[in-house]
Amino acid sequence: MSGCDNDDKDTSRREFIKTVLDAGAKTFTFGSLICITAKLRLPEAGASDGVVQKELQMPAIYGFLVDTMKCIGCGSCVRADKAENDVPEQYFRTWVEQYTFYENGEVVVNSPKGASEGFAEKGRAFQPKGDEKPVKGFFVPKLCNHCINTPCIQVCPVGASYKTPEGVVLVDKKTCVGCGYCVQACPFGSRYIHPVTNVADKCTWCYHRISKGLKPACVLACPVGARTFGNVNDANSEISKALRENRVQVLKSYMGTNPRTRYIGLDSEVI
Repeated sequence: MSGCDNDDKDTSRREFIKTVLDAGAKTFTFGSLICITAKLRLPEAGASDGVVQKELQMPAIYGFLVDTMKCIGCGSCVRADKAENDVPEQYFRTWVEQYTFYENGEVVVNSPKGASEGFAEKGRAFQPKGDEKPVKGFFVPKLCNHCINTPCIQVCPVGASYKTPEGVVLVDKKTCVGCGYCVQACPFGSRYIHPVTNVADKCTWCYHRISKGLKPACVLACPVGARTFGNVNDANSEISKALRENRVQVLKSYMGTNPRTRYIGLDSEVI
């Protein structure tokens, strides 16, 4: 028999719950690959300890994972995003870059029309450059990184850029004055000023969809499963399993923005 009385048990339980919920509120840290996935099992009201129990799930925190080893540069994600979010011509919320490495050490980065029409030319995605033959090539999809340390939010003079409880970075179009400070501050080039509304626009991970339990349009459109989205606070989610099983990287880690968008197979030459 334990030497602790019931009051001590209740106090200990309350302190433990508060500690875990506080950790969830601070979000998970992608930079150190710490993923808070704990679940608590608590007695229901009026029940004795260990008799009737219910689960207390950690708050949802979203993440995005791109597998560059799977991407084929077809542009389906770009087309789906444009259709779903009515993205204006010559602007992109997501795009795909083609990296081609040649025998002389040169690296060429290309993204015609954001890859909305793909890359294949004469049936070959990676073309010779004069006498130089390509020795390696791959595609890198890009989008808003939904950073934990967000420079775009910090520079907004009117508070139009903000973060949802799930960690998604959004823009309040009613508040935005179109000054463009956030566009300049984003190190990933994922923001632009909409030519019609004159306010900042960017990838939202299709927040109007994910808030209803649906996947982003680009994730659904990818024919090879190169994009994975989900709740990183759920240990059984597809993205949590992928993060545990693969070595992942972020773009421009030296910037210290701690992105929630991660990559598998990211080459050191990728910028």
